[in-house]
Amino acid sequence: MGQSAHPSSLGPIRWEALYEQRVERCYAHRLRSLHALLETAAQRNPKGVALVLESERLSWQDLHDQAARLAWGMQAQGIARGDRVAMLLGNRIEFVVTLFAVARLGAIAVPINIREQAPGLAYMLQHCGASLLVHEPDLVDRLPSAEQAPALRHRWQVGAAQAAQGSTRWSDHLGTTADITPATEVDEQDTAVILYTSGTTGRPKGAMLTHLGIVHSSMHYVEAMGLTEQDCTITAVPLSHVTGLVALVTTFALCAGKLIIQPAFKASDFLRLAAQEHMTHSLMVPAMYKLCLIDASFNPTALKAWRIGGYGGAPMPVQVIEDLAKSLPWLALMNCYGSTETTSPSTLMPKGDQSRPDSVGKPLPCVQMSVMDDEGRELPWGEMGEIWIKGPMVVPGYWNNPEASAEAIVGGWWRSGDLGTMDQDGYVRVLDRKKDMINRGGYKIYTIEVENALYEHPSVQEAAVVAKPCPVLGERVHAWVCLREPVDEATLKAHCAARLSDYKVPETYSLQDTPLPRNANGKLLKREMRDRVLAPDSTPTPSQGGRS
Repeated sequence: MGQSAHPSSLGPIRWEALYEQRVERCYAHRLRSLHALLETAAQRNPKGVALVLESERLSWQDLHDQAARLAWGMQAQGIARGDRVAMLLGNRIEFVVTLFAVARLGAIAVPINIREQAPGLAYMLQHCGASLLVHEPDLVDRLPSAEQAPALRHRWQVGAAQAAQGSTRWSDHLGTTADITPATEVDEQDTAVILYTSGTTGRPKGAMLTHLGIVHSSMHYVEAMGLTEQDCTITAVPLSHVTGLVALVTTFALCAGKLIIQPAFKASDFLRLAAQEHMTHSLMVPAMYKLCLIDASFNPTALKAWRIGGYGGAPMPVQVIEDLAKSLPWLALMNCYGSTETTSPSTLMPKGDQSRPDSVGKPLPCVQMSVMDDEGRELPWGEMGEIWIKGPMVVPGYWNNPEASAEAIVGGWWRSGDLGTMDQDGYVRVLDRKKDMINRGGYKIYTIEVENALYEHPSVQEAAVVAKPCPVLGERVHAWVCLREPVDEATLKAHCAARLSDYKVPETYSLQDTPLPRNANGKLLKREMRDRVLAPDSTPTPSQGGRS
């Protein structure tokens, strides 16, 4: 099977028996819980700034103490090890405090994106059996009734002088420093966080992120990116998503660096904060980098501290990579590949490696990867198949869903649903989602390749390529395009024809000046766009729904 290709500088790696029937490569020297990440940061860098939101600043010791005080308040209301605490919170300081308070008790945090609507929210709260819900003040109208979430006993509201009916104020549950009780001991294989992943069909599935997985993923990021307590990042992505939660919050707890909280991404605000706080690190989706490049306030001389630019969630258009290299030559771009089920990173491009711009990098030290055929057999180097991933950070399964767990995880290997290749040097290329690949009369077309060609046109802001049913060829190529400035189909078709084989060139287009639809986690909703191709006069609208 494919082995990890990154060397490790964090001490020895050994095989360990985990999750009942799995044997995984693990860091021998590691912290054992989510709470331990915070406790160690407070010991290592007590006066160092942990969180910044506008004029408010918390040190690592402040954050530790506030989480301990909130844990006392939770304990006073009966929250104990294994209980589920749902967090319907945006990017704010209370999110981080609540997360670590839950971890201190050995309870399970269930972050939910604030874009989730009432039906999905009710299902998640009922499915996980949450005892406590911490929520935003302006989302009260989405909260479920007692009948919809019978296990829900308490509702705490953040950020308002007066709580809504049925809720109490979050701040009223903070104990005094004298009230603090010892942290609850946990098994590192216990579930620490449940993150609901929205599938293309059916109900959302609750991926069970363990303490062990979160610690390993945080170590992978710190080691690969060379992060220290001198580093500073901005939370441009939702903290309720695995990237915000693990790549930013828990990773920066491990390195005891500084997190600047941005409630919602806006390029001008991001650039202002980056210059003001001397940001050194970012982890964003490619579209955010492009928005920074075209923003009127973009000033490279104010961004000299920015040394690491991690990205994932979608391919980075070649044109954006080239533009970043010209404007910010000191910025090391690092492509990251992972998912909720892998607790974020599986591969990272080695820092400063520009040899393979089409690669997502190499498997991380404790990660095993293999490319498999449809019958579950390993393929030779360079052959395209489904990417399977194994490691201590792969979740043991989905909460209360053994059928989905058995389908997705085979012998400890998570079946990603992504098509890709691995070369003899360990570099992985992700070619397409298995369900997104287009079959035009027997010719296989990878939508990422076509989208990259479209992105090279200066008028294209966003592009998404989908299959359009055809009674003769089976499928044809259709492109959805969000334009920065007007351009016609003929121009785009000629542009693509100069860069692609003729059968790959989109034959039909949907052109618009509004953003393409994405789900709550920022993923393009290709399923919705495929459906809309059958109704040519309609334009897709932003959805709160499932994974593309």
